[in-house]
Amino acid sequence: MQFFIDTANIDEIREAASWGTVAGVTTNPSLVAKESRPHREIIEEISALIDGPISVETLSLDSLGMLKEAHEFATWSPNVVIKCPMTIEGLKATKQLSAEGIKTNVTLIFTANQALLAALAGATYVSPFVGRLDDIGQDGMALIQDIRTVFDQYYFETQILTASVRHPQHVLRAAQLGSDVATVPFKILKQLYSHPLTDSGIEKFLADWKKSGLSTDA
Repeated sequence: MQFFIDTANIDEIREAASWGTVAGVTTNPSLVAKESRPHREIIEEISALIDGPISVETLSLDSLGMLKEAHEFATWSPNVVIKCPMTIEGLKATKQLSAEGIKTNVTLIFTANQALLAALAGATYVSPFVGRLDDIGQDGMALIQDIRTVFDQYYFETQILTASVRHPQHVLRAAQLGSDVATVPFKILKQLYSHPLTDSGIEKFLADWKKSGLSTDA
């Protein structure tokens, strides 16, 4: 499973990239708006930091508008993946972009049926929002399992990109269920590296070494 970072903040992306485990970036209008900077400038900076897929979301509600935006976004970086919403118009745009060889990410997926339709339209990725399902009392991770079962049944090449990740357990379950990608906020990504027993173990090793009086020289 690959890790993408879900942010448009350049400092977060630069730091996460230095850890060596981030393969791509997902953005959305809300994340970009928080940065108060030109959209293209942000995407171009991300492209200089991450040599992998960068999801850029359309804003139009009709397929013609989405296609116009997609063709513009695709000039910003060869790594751009166009995010289209899970609507009829969004799938129209996805079908056309797929035919043109432009990668797509169908977002705001909440049912396996929606994921199936997106795959049939040629989506490169589908983004099921597990956290938002949990928020309304449903089991977000059950959706990942359902989509995986359907995609494996019919050998779809569309990748499952687990989104709306709220805590490390979402990441673990996504990996166990066969999600191809998890897109993770910076805070949650950082938590994956940490465990109190790791910290205490390091402290003990260093304390024991200091007490030994041995030199660190080779």
